[in-house]
Amino acid sequence: QVQFVESGGGLVHPGGSLRLSCAASGGIFNIYTMGWYRQAPGQQRKLVATIISGGNTNYADSVKGRFTISRDNAKNKVYLQMNSLKLEDTAVYYCNSPALETSVGSWGQGTQVTVSS
Repeated sequence: QVQFVESGGGLVHPGGSLRLSCAASGGIFNIYTMGWYRQAPGQQRKLVATIISGGNTNYADSVKGRFTISRDNAKNKVYLQMNSLKLEDTAVYYCNSPALETSVGSWGQGTQVTVSS
C-alpha cells in the first residue's frame, strides 16, 4: 500500500511563502497522478493541485498563480511551493493520489499551514 509523509508546514504572515514536501513509499509512485489536498477547520478536504506522472499540472482557482506543484519521481517525492499566502490558505495539507484517495490507509498525518497576521 502506498503511504505518504508530509512536511514543511509552519506559521507565516500573509504574503509569505512555504515549500511543502511529500515522501511516498510502498508503491509504484512514478505512474500515479499526485495531488495536494487541504482541509481547513470544519471543512471538507479539497484537492488544490495535481501533477501527472509526466509533469503536467492543474490547480484549483483559489491557488492558481500562487502555488506550484512539482515532483521528483526518482526520489518518490512531491512538492508544493506556496507563494503569496493568504489567510484562507490556512489548513492541514496532505498529499495523495486521486486514484488512491478512497483508501484510508494511504493518508498521512498532513502538515499544518497557518497564515496569520
